[in-house]
Amino acid sequence: MTAGADAERPGGFAAATGDGPPSTVPPEVRAAEVRVAFGGLSQIRRLTNTTASDPAAVPAAWERNQPVRAVALVLEAAGITPSAVDAEGSRTATGFRVAEGERPGTVRVEWLGPHGSGAAQDEERRLTECAAALTPLGWEALLYRGPRRRRFLEVEPAL
Repeated sequence: MTAGADAERPGGFAAATGDGPPSTVPPEVRAAEVRVAFGGLSQIRRLTNTTASDPAAVPAAWERNQPVRAVALVLEAAGITPSAVDAEGSRTATGFRVAEGERPGTVRVEWLGPHGSGAAQDEERRLTECAAALTPLGWEALLYRGPRRRRFLEVEPAL
């Protein structure tokens, strides 16, 4: 169930993938939660990437095992807005959507919004912003054009 990745869970943090409902917590509270989660991710990198010259620039094993969650957290921490859907699955907000990629270990990042929102016109610029947030943290993000000429990023840990 993809929407579960975005659900507000009692006692737990979940990175917004763009497939869940909009956050119900105040923006400043959500921003603080994201900062704490991203700080934890940075600590995981520092403690586990001991052989890397720059541990912050290499995805940790945890990220490689859960790339959708990791990429979503990086994007949200960069201040990029996630999309959202209502209970029927209709888009209610314009933003990024992170989902499993076609190949194991990859993710697909799209820029989506409600019908008529103009998301398609902004997708190249906004996906380029997403790639710029991911690249310094050791993610390779390649921009592609898919069906119906819609652009998307294919993201995977850099070698």
